[in-house]
Amino acid sequence: MTILAPNYIYLDGTFKENIAVAFNDKIEAIDSLENLIKLYPSANVVQAQKNAVLYPGFINTHVHLEFSANKTTLKYGEFMPWLDSVIAKREELINKCNNEVMIKACEEMMASGITTFGAISSFGTELEVCMKTPQKVLFFNELIGSSAATADMLYGDFLERLDASKKCGDGVIPAIAIHSPYSVHPIVLKRAVLVAKNENLPLSAHFLESQAEREWLEHESGDFLDFFQKFFSTSKAVSNINEFMENFDDIPTHFTHAVQATQKELSYLAQKGHSIAHCPRSNRLLGCGRLAIEELLKLKIPFSLATDGLSSNNSLNIFDELRAALMLHHLGPLEELASLLIKGITSTPAEIFSLNSGSIEVGKDADFALVSLPDAPSSLESIALQSILHVTRVDALYIDGKKV
Repeated sequence: MTILAPNYIYLDGTFKENIAVAFNDKIEAIDSLENLIKLYPSANVVQAQKNAVLYPGFINTHVHLEFSANKTTLKYGEFMPWLDSVIAKREELINKCNNEVMIKACEEMMASGITTFGAISSFGTELEVCMKTPQKVLFFNELIGSSAATADMLYGDFLERLDASKKCGDGVIPAIAIHSPYSVHPIVLKRAVLVAKNENLPLSAHFLESQAEREWLEHESGDFLDFFQKFFSTSKAVSNINEFMENFDDIPTHFTHAVQATQKELSYLAQKGHSIAHCPRSNRLLGCGRLAIEELLKLKIPFSLATDGLSSNNSLNIFDELRAALMLHHLGPLEELASLLIKGITSTPAEIFSLNSGSIEVGKDADFALVSLPDAPSSLESIALQSILHVTRVDALYIDGKKV
């Protein structure tokens, strides 16, 4: 048994002073330090340093580890030039991205407090790394392939990767990802969604990330027309926006980006119980625009905050992402936004994916991120904001009660 005593603890979306937590692999009790020592006299007591804040372990719902070798190789600024550079440099980057590179990416996430992440896997090459990292992993086997001629082959490969992820043990949660409306043939899309529904697997999908995607799906025009004519010898989209959304009517899905979704489309997602992964730095670097989270709040669409991968970001540090989101979303009171963003990496994604984490409650997994502020906060209400502004690395990280 361990008793951890910070100055401040994040409980149920607010901050409390002089409260400690007792845990093994699960949280056993939350009370004053004095009461917990009486209750567990033989426990190991850890007194945190001055101005320490204890958060539940952070959850990063959307990461592409397979491109973690990228630093300055890919082109940023607009979506299509970026995509062209990915196509041109894909083999080079994947070959460079060995297990050591991906382990370093996991360690970078852990240094910023991430105890659980969603790995979007196109090839399955990071499965071994996801089994080795101390973190818990939602392993999203990604389905991609818009050509009818190769759809069955690609679907077979997808099923093999999914089956491999099911054999990994408790640390890896098998899941399914649909690449996007423009890149997955509707026949195999329906099959994959049915698998997710029948087996109760987490489901994710890229959706309306760029204006180019919207123009292609609506009008079969724009920059994607040249792309599909060049690489696939077609000028026809395999789906449209409404058809794509309707495939997910019977299973809650975590849609990634949705920057270009209209009010009507967001309302549809809300009605069907879906959620959104928000990746602000990736959206900025690829010229996709700003996700209007104020509209998500009006529609009561839950959203997580995620880093995306190093193919469209310069770090996997969740505090870097929090700061970017804080500056990007200028509407509404600042401290309320900070609190909302903290929920986007804790309780909200835990609720979306039914994880036994994301909050400090008795019975939850003992996943913690311990950080410290440079000085005492002016108020309890300001701690979320001050954490985002001043924290870069955690002081300590616990996963299932073990310090890592």
